[in-house]
Amino acid sequence: MTLQSAQIKLNVTSEIGTLRALLIHSPDSGLGKVVPSKAQDWLFEDIVHLDTMRKNEYDYYIKLLLYFLDPEKIKGRLAEIDSLAQDRNFYKPGHEHFYASDKVIEIQTLIADILQDDGIRRNLTSSVCAIEGCSYRLQQQLINMPPVELAKVFISGSMHRDEMIFAPIPNLIFSRDIGITINNHILLNKPAKKARSRETLLARYILFNHPLFEAYRDNILEISESVQHFLRPGEKHEEKTTLEGGDVMVVSPGHVIIGCSERTSISGANEAVKLLFANKVVDKVTVLKIPHKRDYMHIDTVFTQVKRNVWVLLGSLSIAEAPIPDPEPISWFADKKSKDKPEIVQFLAGQPKPRLFDCIEDLLIDISRNDLHSKDKTKFIYSGNNTFPFDAREQWTDSCNLLALKEGVVLGYDRNDKTVEAFKEQGFNVLHVTELLPKLENGEIEPHDMQDTLILMPSSELSRARGGFHCMSLPLFRDAL
Repeated sequence: MTLQSAQIKLNVTSEIGTLRALLIHSPDSGLGKVVPSKAQDWLFEDIVHLDTMRKNEYDYYIKLLLYFLDPEKIKGRLAEIDSLAQDRNFYKPGHEHFYASDKVIEIQTLIADILQDDGIRRNLTSSVCAIEGCSYRLQQQLINMPPVELAKVFISGSMHRDEMIFAPIPNLIFSRDIGITINNHILLNKPAKKARSRETLLARYILFNHPLFEAYRDNILEISESVQHFLRPGEKHEEKTTLEGGDVMVVSPGHVIIGCSERTSISGANEAVKLLFANKVVDKVTVLKIPHKRDYMHIDTVFTQVKRNVWVLLGSLSIAEAPIPDPEPISWFADKKSKDKPEIVQFLAGQPKPRLFDCIEDLLIDISRNDLHSKDKTKFIYSGNNTFPFDAREQWTDSCNLLALKEGVVLGYDRNDKTVEAFKEQGFNVLHVTELLPKLENGEIEPHDMQDTLILMPSSELSRARGGFHCMSLPLFRDAL
């Protein structure tokens, strides 16, 4: 089944409105071919066990998304699907038994759809082969492959199952980074690392050619390099124009946060601000510069939103430093924590003077009160319950990288025990997905009735990839708050 005839409504005005449609990509065979010597080049910290990641972890994510977004695809079939889990045909794009949802949308399906067009297949294959340095004969061989098989090759880098012809793109499971939906526009990324170039190419071809997005072609925004960028000296991060979706958050219809991080440069943020204002997409953009450290990577590894007035975040990076009373002499010579203090500048369309914030907490309080009009006190749930060393350990395994299915109902990893404690202390229910799915199946729990709940997902292999469920989702439509 293809999505060639499907239509979609594109609109995301917050991080927490009820999720109705998103783009995802399930772990493919390319992840199982990442080798230790290339792991960091391909932006992985470790090699993963693919079958465990799929069957024991990511498949639960798919089932949960379907119960919330497209229950007709799964309700009444859970026992059948689980009994056939060995062959996993329900999860395989291109297979006749694939779930094929137009709400939980698999990127590989969209690629296969557009490759049915002969001209697109030739052009996209030529572009991929140019990036990967393929021979002309291989290029012709690929052009003549069936679309479903060619889509797999473009993602996994492999022909005939194990014959690798170029590198995989294992980071495609982090679908948010290829772009971000802002109101009824999509802002495409410019990746910082060469390992993600093919992802961006595939995303462009999908968005500009798939019927699913036909009504929104004029609303696709592409960031250009600065004028005469090719004459700039050096290759410093700040000088390159890069931007990834994990550094972009739509916190209200008129307000977007853009992070400057390990992956998004100041130049990239600058171009994005100009583009969003020029196209009247929003009237407020806050640029948040965090330290360029692998620990943080994107701003959504430092904080994400749970409710209008509730945020989960890394306390050590987010709170304004209090002056030290009677400091010891050594404190004047030690490395200052303030070196890692975020810089926060808010720009308003048409106003020359920006607004400054002292810390991330002040920014989030302002968003809750003034953008989302929350009457309740803004609350913070801290990574590791704000206790060293658990705060840093659990932030590393994505305690702050949560996906909201609706306001107050979020997904996170089951390994971040101290953060789970912090959620409980704030009055949240905590349910493991293995407990929840049978209750959703038998009607004991209905998704629309759930409130203030942290859903825990299995994570032993997924967490090795250094991204949580916020990273593994590109929302296309959310209800307005």
